[in-house]
Amino acid sequence: MRLRPRDMKSADSEGAPKRITLSDVARAVGVSKITVSRAMRDSPLVRADVRQKVRETAEALGYRVNLAARDLRLQQRRRIAVIVEMKVSEERPMYDPFPLALLGGIVQQCAAAGFAVVLATGDPEMAAEARDASGIVVLGQGANHQMVRSLAALELPLVVWGADDGTETTMGVAVVGSDNREGGRLAAAHLLARGARLIFLGDTSHAEVADRLAGFRESIDGKRGAALVDVRSCDFTREGGRSAMEAVLAGGAAFDGIFAQSDLVAIGAMDALNAAGIAWRDRIAVVGYDDSPAAAAHRPQLTSIRQDWTAGGRLLASAMLAQLHPARHRSPESHILPVSLTRRET
Repeated sequence: MRLRPRDMKSADSEGAPKRITLSDVARAVGVSKITVSRAMRDSPLVRADVRQKVRETAEALGYRVNLAARDLRLQQRRRIAVIVEMKVSEERPMYDPFPLALLGGIVQQCAAAGFAVVLATGDPEMAAEARDASGIVVLGQGANHQMVRSLAALELPLVVWGADDGTETTMGVAVVGSDNREGGRLAAAHLLARGARLIFLGDTSHAEVADRLAGFRESIDGKRGAALVDVRSCDFTREGGRSAMEAVLAGGAAFDGIFAQSDLVAIGAMDALNAAGIAWRDRIAVVGYDDSPAAAAHRPQLTSIRQDWTAGGRLLASAMLAQLHPARHRSPESHILPVSLTRRET
């Protein structure tokens, strides 16, 4: 006798609700287990009317896909771990374009390929989330590539958002990022049109920031009469920019242009200028990085280097999925995205 959905909703010996399995659905429909499996995957090997009946019955029974069993059957975990390497604060929340826009592109690509995305931070206590995945996408390399080095030890496919100074290539890790050197050159061109004595605020222990400074320096060195008069390291925060700018002012260097590693750092630098009572707007140009909502919302509006975060997220996911594709097994591929200058009031 064919079982009806209500017949399946029994309890186990301890009174807990029974987990509905593929076998239960198969018995209720009167087909084989493999037919149910194919129907749930929308396989053309199963007639459309049977597929519909299987899905309706599965829903009525409360069937849910057992991810662990599916992964065992496919001999592959269909989960990608995304590790966000950033110090979260009220100034730099998780809903900023970095990392939120990157995550949007990643989830879009992974979902289309049938992969779930598990989000974690760089906290060592969350390392198990990364180990229990098909591969890892890292948003942020960490100072001196520390995060990448620690995750590479897991020997899983690994893709990183950042800049490759050769470290990731040596480890066989794919890198997706923006053209940070070009970003530095664009910032220099904008600032040199307003003056010739420039400063840089940023932590060059991060490969992306080191490339931004390298491109910035290249353009200044090639310009007669121009000089990079000060370089100050700081955190990726408004307070970090404020403190770095205060150190520049205390050092006494004369300058007419500021290039900051991020928009928040640039805004912090402007805070310090205002607090010092300096009438800077007509004689000091400022360029940030990321073209974040904060750049447009600030007064005066901040000129900034724009990165296409969403496209970057899609490329990160594509680079990961390419490594997991069983028919490819090719070496990881890195990608560099173009950047542009968004000119505003500074």
